[in-house]
Amino acid sequence: MRRYFSLLARPATYSRWLHLLIPAAAISVWLFISMSEPWMPLLFAVPVGLLPAMRLAEGVQAQLLLTPEQRGRPDAAISAAPATTWAARWRTVVWLQLRLVLAAVTCTATVWLPATAVDLVGGSFGRRPSDNWLARGVEPGWWCAPLALVPILILLGLVVLCGEVVTAAARRLLGPSPTERMTALEERTEQLLERNRIARELHDSIGHALTVAVVQAGAARAAGNPDFTARALAAIEETGRHALDDLERVLGVLRESDVPVSGRPTLAEADRLLESARGSGAKLDVEMSGPLETVPGPVSREGYRILQESLTNVLRHAGAVPVRVRIAVVKERLELEVANPLPGAPHGPAGGSGLRGIRERAALLGGRARTGPHEGEWRVHASLPLERIR
Repeated sequence: MRRYFSLLARPATYSRWLHLLIPAAAISVWLFISMSEPWMPLLFAVPVGLLPAMRLAEGVQAQLLLTPEQRGRPDAAISAAPATTWAARWRTVVWLQLRLVLAAVTCTATVWLPATAVDLVGGSFGRRPSDNWLARGVEPGWWCAPLALVPILILLGLVVLCGEVVTAAARRLLGPSPTERMTALEERTEQLLERNRIARELHDSIGHALTVAVVQAGAARAAGNPDFTARALAAIEETGRHALDDLERVLGVLRESDVPVSGRPTLAEADRLLESARGSGAKLDVEMSGPLETVPGPVSREGYRILQESLTNVLRHAGAVPVRVRIAVVKERLELEVANPLPGAPHGPAGGSGLRGIRERAALLGGRARTGPHEGEWRVHASLPLERIR
């Protein structure tokens, strides 16, 4: 009973009732033309429902009046799109015919039940009620007044029941097909992957630049040497300039979906990262081997970001310490390793967004990345396949 009254208090219950009454206008127009063939609107619904645009019109109206809380949402249970298959068109035909039948029922109830209630109220004043099945056999008297509540309660029950029925039918007949649901899910997945990629780009490029700037500024303040301060400011300026370039690339991707990714930095520009780390006090031992120029673009770009995040973590958590960097092309794989002595304080949580981003980048290319302590060092090791990308 409580649920029943809560449904009566919902605005959507009455907007659904309005949705049920709208087709009554078409039915009344036809009955004005011909009373002898009331079934003709059902026949007209067949060619009308086969029009692709009719599914769009019915979907928009159903979203607005039946499920207003889902209006405009991409995951709405009722789709607002033209029919693209014959199956969707025939479902629209069934929907139109069901809607006409429910409209006839609800329109009749909306007129007849309140009229019966008024008739019973008149019976309480001594007027004999009309001969319909609800008032049949009722003698005039004061008891007709409480009986007048019966048609009203029946009407309210029909309001709730028919609203639930038409909404369930709309979800079934106007909702997206399994193929459409799968397509929408794939599009949503692509959007999430793109958002994650952009988040990693911003984290790696801007995070690296800010880390270098903080380290350089702190070292310059502690040194108190004008020459060292000038070099630190120059390094901060250079790193900031490159970070702005990276930020502009990412913003370009956000503004235009067809912006190519070829402008992103690759391992050919690794010297820039290494010099930035050296300028921040890190003592680098670098070894590069193999034909790095043959590394495919996607692998080279992701390798650059993995190297950038690894060096950023060293500067952030360990400071000016010896760092071993190994980049090699071995047996159709790019092997990248960055290792440094473990600091006295913890290096950072293994589940940090930067380390997680390194593992995600490797996994997207079909490779793997391991991060964590190893033989007294903190090591980041990524192995990226080349043959899958070529």
